[in-house]
Amino acid sequence: MRFTEHELTTALTTAAKSVLAAQRKDVRKGRTPVDEAWASMDRYARYQLLEGLGSQLLPVLVALPDVEVPPGERPTFTDAQVVATVEEQLGDEGGRLRRKVTVAARAALARRALDGLPPRGLT
Repeated sequence: MRFTEHELTTALTTAAKSVLAAQRKDVRKGRTPVDEAWASMDRYARYQLLEGLGSQLLPVLVALPDVEVPPGERPTFTDAQVVATVEEQLGDEGGRLRRKVTVAARAALARRALDGLPPRGLT
């Protein structure tokens, strides 16, 4: 799938915020909004989180099949398409159980990133 740089950045940031929300206790318990926690991080901490996720997510997002996207809508993919793409990108790493867990985690993260994509422009 061909995404713009803005779309990929937005998708990766959405996934990073969901990971941050899972990692930080104050966000999990509802004391701090995730956007506020994101803003309070220094640039290097944000970079580290984005870089780690980027190496896992960007190959998956780029390898997704091409779909027609009407103007003003987001690209949509089936769960089977996302899981198949994650499995292709993963290769033959780890044992059977480790691979199954890794595929499930990366597919969930990819779905979260796709949910954060902005609607396609009307131009």
